[in-house]
Amino acid sequence: MNRTDPSEYRIEGGGYTAVVLALGAAVRELTHDGRPLVVGFGAQEAMPNFRGAFVAPWPNRIEDGRYAFDGVTHELPVNEPERGTALHGLVFDVPWTLVEHTGSSVTLACTIEPVAAYPFEVALEVRFAVDAQGFRTSITATNAGSLRAPYGVCPHPYLVAGPSPLNDWVLELPAATVLTVTPDRLLPVAKEAVAGTPFDFRTAHALGDVQIDHAFTDLERDGAGRATVRVTDPIHGTGTAMVWDGSCPWVQIHTADLPLKPESTRLGLAVEPMTCPPDAFNTGEDLIVLDPGATHRTGWTISAL
Repeated sequence: MNRTDPSEYRIEGGGYTAVVLALGAAVRELTHDGRPLVVGFGAQEAMPNFRGAFVAPWPNRIEDGRYAFDGVTHELPVNEPERGTALHGLVFDVPWTLVEHTGSSVTLACTIEPVAAYPFEVALEVRFAVDAQGFRTSITATNAGSLRAPYGVCPHPYLVAGPSPLNDWVLELPAATVLTVTPDRLLPVAKEAVAGTPFDFRTAHALGDVQIDHAFTDLERDGAGRATVRVTDPIHGTGTAMVWDGSCPWVQIHTADLPLKPESTRLGLAVEPMTCPPDAFNTGEDLIVLDPGATHRTGWTISAL
């Protein structure tokens, strides 16, 4: 498919090429000088394992699909039946409207319409752009309704360091705290220090056979307030980095261990900057509450190393 195909949009610049779908605003492909930076999927293939998904108005899971907000209990569709959770929001599988498409950028929009499960109206606009600094994503969410709205957002790319197996990749994850989860449903248990655990990648080292599907916080940031996760392939001398600012105090890391899908297992490392942790609609931790007319902005950048 080419840039004129209304089902997807190709952008190019600074050595980067990205393909973004109109369905779900999903990132189907991202390369730098022809080298894949994410695990992609085919033009005629349904999005597997949420690769490149845009996740809103909540990241990760909501227990039993049930939450209470402003004294009212709501029930969301449970789309992860094996764990009994509502997973990854409401917009990853709906069509988005084209706002603008240039050679190096594309802007898409989608409005979450009020329904019983989420009786709030939130207008989303996302801009994807490429330049010499990388592949940039910028998101604006505006409460277009009359009720206060709970909100969270994250991306879902599986980063690729290089052609070596994931076990050989080196991860640098500047997070001091991990959110432990239940082994069966991956629901939050408690925040714990990473020191002395298999999840301490503050000093970069090989992933090995560790299995990660956890949220991390207490991120070390640079002088501009940016956190950076790097994954490198030391054998081939390549890597991929993801950078974001303080609007995302959390990041979900997933080594893509998928026992029911061995062909998709450990192909890439999911790195998902999040505005709030899993099940924040219930815990309230770092949950964004948009008053009517209020706007929230965030974003992130993926770049080649």
